[in-house]
Amino acid sequence: MIAFIIDSCSELDVKEAIDKRYEVLGHEEFKRYFPVILTDNRSEFKDPESLELDNEGNQRTKIFYCNPMASYQKPYVEKNHEYIRYIIPKGTSLNNRTQEEITLMMNHINNTARASLNGNTPFKLAQMLLDNSLLDKLSLKYIPTDEIHLKPALFKK
Repeated sequence: MIAFIIDSCSELDVKEAIDKRYEVLGHEEFKRYFPVILTDNRSEFKDPESLELDNEGNQRTKIFYCNPMASYQKPYVEKNHEYIRYIIPKGTSLNNRTQEEITLMMNHINNTARASLNGNTPFKLAQMLLDNSLLDKLSLKYIPTDEIHLKPALFKK
């Protein structure tokens, strides 16, 4: 599973984020790797058709909503949210962060070992299961264990 952050954004920002990844990957590759987007039912996702369809009306993904107060329906996303809050404390907006900073943060998070992956990292799993060209297109990179930084100072380096 590949996750990308679309948190604390407006409806326009969400569509723009999906459109950018769609443009980078192309129709077939986007459909292959993002057949479903699982989200909560916040206002940014209130127009699922604009997210599910490309500008020509072609189906590119399907949007599904978790039940309210049911974080157990997307536990791996919730673990990422926990790590994100180590770097960007709760109450701090993501809106002033660049895509490069968000990608840097997610690369550090995705290179953090998880007990649920038998001590492996999400990045290592992605390397085994996905085409490396996809990792390159999405700017997903390896970060050595001794260089992982999950604190606000990550952005000050």
